[in-house]
Amino acid sequence: MRVIAGAGDCAAPAGVTWVEQLRVADLSVGTYCIPAGGTDEQSPHTEDEIYIVTAGRARLVAGGQEAEVRPGSVIYVPADEVHRFTDIAEDLAVVVVFAPAEYSRAAEG
Repeated sequence: MRVIAGAGDCAAPAGVTWVEQLRVADLSVGTYCIPAGGTDEQSPHTEDEIYIVTAGRARLVAGGQEAEVRPGSVIYVPADEVHRFTDIAEDLAVVVVFAPAEYSRAAEG
């Protein structure tokens, strides 16, 4: 067992940040933070993702769909799907789970 300390917590956001808190072969976990009014410039990942919103309010645009997200929202984004957070109204903190671990499939290609 391992308790993942700090997952979902953002220090006072000074900009967009990503901190990986766990990495094993089959998954990785980290916290993605975007301050209110910030811009999400991520590119699609080669791994499936689960987003768990722990703080803030925004919209997630993915696969031709949009959804409002807030604390408690859990969203699945399949590998290679273009997606980003928009309209970030409150400092956003998101636990991100990649399966398999982030960038592990990119290394295969």
